[in-house]
Amino acid sequence: MAARRPTARTEDGQSGGLLSPVNDRRISALIVDQVRSLIHEGKLTPGDRLPPEREMCERFGVSRVTVREALRVLEAGGLVEIRVGAHGGAFVTTPTSDRVGASITDLLTLSSVSAADVTQVRLVLEVGIIPLLCAHADEEDFAALQAICDRQEEAVAAGSYDVALSAEFHTRLAASTHNTAFEMLIHSFHGPLLMSLTTAQQTAPEMGKRGLEEHRAIVAAIQAGDAATGERIMREHLSRTADRLCMDEPKTAARRAKK
Repeated sequence: MAARRPTARTEDGQSGGLLSPVNDRRISALIVDQVRSLIHEGKLTPGDRLPPEREMCERFGVSRVTVREALRVLEAGGLVEIRVGAHGGAFVTTPTSDRVGASITDLLTLSSVSAADVTQVRLVLEVGIIPLLCAHADEEDFAALQAICDRQEEAVAAGSYDVALSAEFHTRLAASTHNTAFEMLIHSFHGPLLMSLTTAQQTAPEMGKRGLEEHRAIVAAIQAGDAATGERIMREHLSRTADRLCMDEPKTAARRAKK
């Protein structure tokens, strides 16, 4: 069968005409790359349905096993959603910040990026959003942040402080900018954030009490519209975490050297 030339998206929003045959031993990977490229270029958008398996087999010139493998990879990457039933199929979806965060966590875990590196990024991002918070955070945001601080206080008093509470505070703080880009960025960084906080806590187990005090002070400064004070406290708050991580780095390096 002669290969069809790529055409524009069909009237029903499907993308069959955009796909073209591929030839390679790693055929499923090339199918994944082609679909991913169409999504990045905006030729496939969330909600678009990929052609049925049989049609994809014909267009790519491959078996159903190969097409299904490619779809599994796309689904695992959060690029498509596989639905079953009469109206099922493979639909383009919007990658969530949770999936992005998981990918970032995997990258940091498997690479040489350290928890201290993560904290340096946080210094740039979280100090930088303080003026936005002063301008846009509302009473609902302040109530939510104080509620998190209350739970932190209870945990400290009970001797059961979990750094997940600190991560929750910083993630909610980013949401209080009412800037979707910042919120998604910080939320996607949730896994690495937990990683760095856990490492810091191992170096300084008492960190919960002072961190809580600084959290409340940051909220008070933002509520008062005092960006300079908020930035100073946030910088001190994160710098102390960075210092603890630097103390841990020689131990971490030694452990890696033994492997």
